[in-house]
Parts: sequence; C-alpha cells; structure tokens
Amino acid sequence: MSEGAALHALHVLHEWAPAAHWRAIDFVADLHLAAEHPRTLCAFGEYLQGTQADHVVLLGDVFEVWVGDDGRELAFEHSLLTLLAEAARARRLFFMPGNRDFLVGASLLAELGITALPDPCCLHAAGRRWLLAHGDAQCLGDEPYQRYRTQVRSPGWQQAFLARPLAERIALARAMREESMRVQRERSAAKPGMESVVDLDAAACRALLAACGAREMIHGHTHRPAVHDLGEGLRRHVLSDWDLDDAKAPRAELLRLLPDGNLHRLTPQAACVAAASGAGTSAGAAAGTGTA
Repeated sequence: MSEGAALHALHVLHEWAPAAHWRAIDFVADLHLAAEHPRTLCAFGEYLQGTQADHVVLLGDVFEVWVGDDGRELAFEHSLLTLLAEAARARRLFFMPGNRDFLVGASLLAELGITALPDPCCLHAAGRRWLLAHGDAQCLGDEPYQRYRTQVRSPGWQQAFLARPLAERIALARAMREESMRVQRERSAAKPGMESVVDLDAAACRALLAACGAREMIHGHTHRPAVHDLGEGLRRHVLSDWDLDDAKAPRAELLRLLPDGNLHRLTPQAACVAAASGAGTSAGAAAGTGTA
C-alpha cells in the first residue's frame, strides 16, 4: 500500500443512516450548474420536484463555482438556492462538497434545510455500509492537483480568500478555472487518446472501504460513469456528470439505491416516474465493469 493510501485508512469516517421506512436514495454529482447552462438547470429543477426518492444525496460540484456565501444574493445563485430550499422541504437533501463548491458554508446549508456531509463518509442502508466520496481526494496520481487541494482546503488560505472583495474572488475563480482547462488540454495533447483527468487510486479506495467496513464506493468527479472492480468483491460506482447544454453529447444520470440493496442507473426523467420499489437498469449492467 502506498503512503497516500495508508493515510486514507486513518480516516475516522462520519456515519449516517436514512430515515426509517425510506423508499429510495438518489445519488447525484457534478452538475456544474451555472447561468450559462440553462437546460441543465431546468432538468435539475424538474428532477428535484418530481423524483420518487425520499432522500437525495449531492456528492459535490453542484455549482460550477462557489466563491463564498456572501455571493448568495447574486441572481443565479439566489435562484438555485431557492430551488434547493424548496426541494429540502419535500424530501431529505444532503450535500457533500466537491472541488468546485467546497466553500459552501455549513450555516448556509442548515438555513436551507440541507444536511452537510463530510468527504468521505459512510452510509448505513439496506443492511450494508456504503462509502460515499466526491472522488478528487483519491486521485493521488495527480500530484500538482493534490498540492493545490491541500492549499485551498487549509483554513488560512480560505480565510485570506474570503477576505477579498466578492468581484475579485469571482475573477480569480474564473482565472483558476481557465488555468485548469489549459492544463487538461496540454495533457490531452501530450498523450493523444488518453484521459486528461487522473483516475482514483485503487489502493486508496480499498483502504477507505476497509475503514468504512463497506464493499461498495459511490463517487463522482471524473465524469466517467462506470463500475470498477477493485478486487476481493470490492467495487466503486462512478456517477455521471450532467450537461444537457452540450449539443454533441448531452448527458445526465443518477444512481438510485433501493431497500433491497440494488443500485439502479437512471435518467432524471426516469427517476421521476420510476416506482421507488424498483425500476431502471442495474448499475453494473448499465455501465459495465472495468479496473480502476
């Protein structure tokens, strides 16, 4: 086991369980919602209003960018927060930070009626444990990103960043995003045909699964929906990103966990009509299997 994987095993994982007599838990990630993506936002709003699940777990990158809770009154941010608050009144809503929205504050989530989840955490449901994560912390092969992640997750950096004027933070976030896209383009050009996003470290995932006492991991971040065999009966399920504004490759999927312990991969539309007692395609059959 690598040093990084060993450190992951030291996590004391937060544990939680759904409400009694739950019917379905939906897992969604990587919506990257922004004013420039109106179709995606519309689909998400319709999904939140109509899903047959009584629990919805957002596993990071709900927002394309979040530069601080004082931006909540900006037009787009205000409309999205209103949408989330309405959904939280209809069903239990959970939020785990991603690499785009880790600055969403716990007090804001509480005000909206949303339960905050740490990354990673352990869900007790269907008689089993499930490891939940955004996924970026396990991409150990991307050392420059891990250094950046350590920096921006530190209290000192966040305090200094949030002390800047809002307009300056918005401009800085845009510049950081453009730099990230430039790096990804360079990686793709250097290795044609290779994925520009470094995948999750298999040993780190196995270590976290052991810490959770789980055999299944659910995460987002990579935008590569699939089921990966980690060996010895361990698997990780990767969530789809959502982008219905991409005319060439529109996409939006979620995973639904049912009380029988089965996972189903559904479109947002199917999630609104599928009976919570069982519908959709099993996650393994829909996505296929592969190695991490």
